[in-house]
Amino acid sequence: MTGYERPEHFRSVGLTGMEASWSSLGSSVDAADPQLQHFVEVEAQKQRVQLLVHHMTELCWDKCMDKPGPKLDSRAEVCLVNCVERFIDTSQFILNRLEQIQKARPFFSESLSD
Repeated sequence: MTGYERPEHFRSVGLTGMEASWSSLGSSVDAADPQLQHFVEVEAQKQRVQLLVHHMTELCWDKCMDKPGPKLDSRAEVCLVNCVERFIDTSQFILNRLEQIQKARPFFSESLSD
């Protein structure tokens, strides 16, 4: 396994080893300590944002950069801006759609925690 591959058992759920560690730590934290629970949740969220930014950077770089040089040409700059904007728009659309689904079916979130 290279440094960029996810362990097999995390690939299907989209978690890296570090994010899975935060997730498992968060589930094992006793509910009696809400500060620790909040800290773990915040750190897990930070990790997800870092992973998202890394993925977006890699995706847009591969799509827009033909020949890296000392300066960013205007075509590559426009391509990068459009790529990032579409990535953010798509991510926001998916989040909004999942939120709508969750509101329509309140039992959905409960069934996931089982």
